[in-house]
Amino acid sequence: MTDSEIPTGPPPATAEDLRAAILERYDGLSKRLQQIARYVLDEPNDMALETLAVLADRSGVQPSAIVRFAQSFGYAGASQMQRLFRDGLLSGQAALGYGERVRRFNQDVDSRESGAGAQLLGEFVEGNTLALQNLSQTIGEKDMADAVALIRDADIVYVAGFRRAFPVSSYLAYSLQQLGKRTMFIDGVAGLARQQVQGIGPKDLLIAVSYHPYAEETVTAVEIAVGRGARVLSISDSLVSPVAKNATAVLQVRESEIRSFRSLAASICLAQALVIGFAFEASEQAG
Repeated sequence: MTDSEIPTGPPPATAEDLRAAILERYDGLSKRLQQIARYVLDEPNDMALETLAVLADRSGVQPSAIVRFAQSFGYAGASQMQRLFRDGLLSGQAALGYGERVRRFNQDVDSRESGAGAQLLGEFVEGNTLALQNLSQTIGEKDMADAVALIRDADIVYVAGFRRAFPVSSYLAYSLQQLGKRTMFIDGVAGLARQQVQGIGPKDLLIAVSYHPYAEETVTAVEIAVGRGARVLSISDSLVSPVAKNATAVLQVRESEIRSFRSLAASICLAQALVIGFAFEASEQAG
């Protein structure tokens, strides 16, 4: 057992405690254990309901690696770790099985011949509906309230998001500016993304939007912001993504993927909710 696999204390007593322990220890885990950690964080229902063989296949590791992962957090084996997620599921504390519903949806889509027009529209509507339902189950009232408070309290809101995330970041920057919030949009024109974020300070906020594979410009912006003492609100697909690990708050979004095309419907919905939430708070303060 390597140093990264040595238990550092008693095993976490609940799924939420284990989640916190994984986030705390993630950087010190081996690459293989990090791979398992990400799967555990993203697929709690699979952890509760599936066999060790299925979990190994879906996470891309050997069953023995999952056992070692569980032992590294102080459990005798994988079944003891799985029991935490099963208890959470039975008590209604875990999100519904989004991953399993997506797998079944994609299997159904793959079984059809490639269509066009109304068929494609129906597939994208159905896939995005699943993603939107999952969004409402994974991001709670406190998550939204904390995110809106970060925007409200910031002197200047910097917004960064490149490649696939660019439509989300540009919408956030535009909408916040329309509401009168001092906003700096890091668009990276002429390769100046690093220079555009250099002015951020401890009273400012960086909203960083990025999904796998994470844009280097956004990762760099987060590193600069954290180094200068600014707060960071991350919108990302994983709690342990490079833009999320050091963030003040993380809003996790898992988008749909239909016929190999990834959507942004859930992310845009979340961005709209953040903007309107800020607008409501601003109007209440003004009143």
